[in-house]
Amino acid sequence: MLNPKDKDIKNIIKKYESKLADKIGTLDEQEQKTFSREYSIFKKELLAKGFTRYENYCRKAESLLKVEPGKKDRPKIEVAIETAHLDVTPTGAMSFAVFAGILFVSIGLIIGVLSFAFLGTIKIFFPLFFILFGVIAIIPLSKLPVFLANRWRLKASNQMVLCILYIVMYMRHTSNLEHAIRFAAQHIGAPLSLDLRKIFWDIETGRYHTIKESLDSYLGTWRGYNDDFIESFHLIEASLYESTDERRVELLDKALSVMLEGTYERMLHYAHDLKSPITILHMLGVVLPILGLVIFPLLSAFAGGVVKWYHLAMLYNIILPLIVFFIGVNILAKRPTGYGEAEIDINSTQFKPYRFYHMRFGDRDVLISPVYFLIPILFVFLLLGFLPLLMYITNPGFDFEIGNMRFLDYKCIGDSCAGPYGLGALILSLFIPLGIAIALGIYYRIKSKELIKIRSATVRLEKEFSGSLFQLGNRIGDGLPVEVAFGKVAENMQGTTTGNFFSAVTANLTRLGMGLRDALFDSERGAVWFFPSNIIEGSMKILLEGAKKGPQIVSRSLISISNYINKVRDINERLRDLLADVVSSMKGQVGFLTPVIAGIVVGIGSMITNIIGLLGEQLSGAAVETGELGPTISPALLQVFNIQDVMPPFYFQLVVGLYVVQITIILTILSNGIENGFDKVMGENSLGKNLFIASIFYFIVSITVILIFNTLAAGILATTLVG
Repeated sequence: MLNPKDKDIKNIIKKYESKLADKIGTLDEQEQKTFSREYSIFKKELLAKGFTRYENYCRKAESLLKVEPGKKDRPKIEVAIETAHLDVTPTGAMSFAVFAGILFVSIGLIIGVLSFAFLGTIKIFFPLFFILFGVIAIIPLSKLPVFLANRWRLKASNQMVLCILYIVMYMRHTSNLEHAIRFAAQHIGAPLSLDLRKIFWDIETGRYHTIKESLDSYLGTWRGYNDDFIESFHLIEASLYESTDERRVELLDKALSVMLEGTYERMLHYAHDLKSPITILHMLGVVLPILGLVIFPLLSAFAGGVVKWYHLAMLYNIILPLIVFFIGVNILAKRPTGYGEAEIDINSTQFKPYRFYHMRFGDRDVLISPVYFLIPILFVFLLLGFLPLLMYITNPGFDFEIGNMRFLDYKCIGDSCAGPYGLGALILSLFIPLGIAIALGIYYRIKSKELIKIRSATVRLEKEFSGSLFQLGNRIGDGLPVEVAFGKVAENMQGTTTGNFFSAVTANLTRLGMGLRDALFDSERGAVWFFPSNIIEGSMKILLEGAKKGPQIVSRSLISISNYINKVRDINERLRDLLADVVSSMKGQVGFLTPVIAGIVVGIGSMITNIIGLLGEQLSGAAVETGELGPTISPALLQVFNIQDVMPPFYFQLVVGLYVVQITIILTILSNGIENGFDKVMGENSLGKNLFIASIFYFIVSITVILIFNTLAAGILATTLVG
């Protein structure tokens, strides 16, 4: 039992705690718990479609087959699991890798047994492919948590400068680290916001006892990846112990400068070191593979039909894209962290409607998923592309002449037929990669069309906003009330995006009679919600917090925020200049060089096939008609020119066309990652553009080269043989 005196003391403490909370914005216990508990909800929403499935596979594999990772690998996997917020164990990750490898090996053995049972012989290629793939796949699958952690770091890296910016902005007027981290977590998007929420979650769950312990543990995960981020946080922590306000603000400014300058220096080295890996990637992924395709029609003829089109498809549509993808991932993994621009959280409820196509039906605005555009376009183009096969299946004898060549041109000896070798079939096959690229291009364009406009408008808004904040801070510092200062700045910035923002605030204040908080953040009419920018929202919240302490505090806070935003913008422009050469080179490869080279190769390959076919027919005819010529034509020579052993141009083009689509997607993702980090909106917008450009270039160049080369080859051979 407490005596009355103790009760009075407790009541007095509670009374002044509430007053202090009103003055300095202290969180009460319930609000703190609510915020930290948001971590588990936020994690489920963020990772529901991605990592959860992998986590389930790991648990099932661990229950069936326990495989322990090596002693050297275990610490790396544990750190990766912690970084990527995975709910798995190192044993589970290793068990999944081994189980998946065994599964692929089993599939290969089953294919071999079935082929022997039904065909009487073992087709060695597919069983061997699955067995080797299963054995090799164990290594990258066991490193999958490390890959996911690197991917997570790349996503989080774009937000690090903004994270330090928000913390410094908040602590400039309120020296409270806990509140500043919470403020940053609320104003930056996933995944770094999830990391910051986990700092509070670890305190609530009892893993750590203080915010400093939890924060230091989190910063340890970035050691070796971004030491500037760690140093900036340590400077922020050090500012808490300074006795003078001038020294405290100096340390906060230093923290942001360390982050910005460190980012610039690391990006400078990265840009210089990037040219060699990109050149190697271009040679290994584009030039050599595509030029090497020229030999495959000849190789299939000289090898007596051993090399089939599906062997080529396995190499070029599965193995090579995986190799190029992993090379690209390694390049991105070395990208310095801490650089990013305006971001849009595409998973948020606010922006989700923009991922659909809007169509008006009467008075209703109907949202149509882009999938409904992708499927019919893909169906029409694939129907056109596979028409030669469908025509042969429905009517094997159907064919007609196109100049000196035939439309389908199936080559039959007895009951055995091969093809199609015809010009018409080859041209129609071009619609398959074209249809896939256009369908995907439209899909990504619809998903990103409105969001890219919002992102561009947000970037423009944030560029103008620093100047507006500076004006607003000066007006308030001159003694004008905050409400009046908004109107003055709106007049000066009339006709600009930021001018519209300040005009909206002024209208809410004067016409609707709202208070400053409601004018900015009212759920229906708040000006902030019509201008989606985290920087604007954060700046206005700091303005409201500073208003409790007087106009001079507000003025200094706004002017300092303006200076911070200018520093971030300057460093971003310098980084773009560093990466301009590499990025422009990659865009040229994706949009022009790759489709043009591939189109020329398809034309040359079809010409070689046509020449082999015409020579084979002429030599076979000569050997049959004239007995004297028979002994002079070697059977081995006739076998070389056996058209049935040559890879049909229809399938050859199909492999090349799909490889162009695949390499376009991979190089686009890589170039966007180098330039913008993990920016999904920019990535999807770039994919939409590049798929259109690359596929149309490939289609036009292929048709042109095919018609020119095949016409010339047919004419020259006809003249030579007749002569």
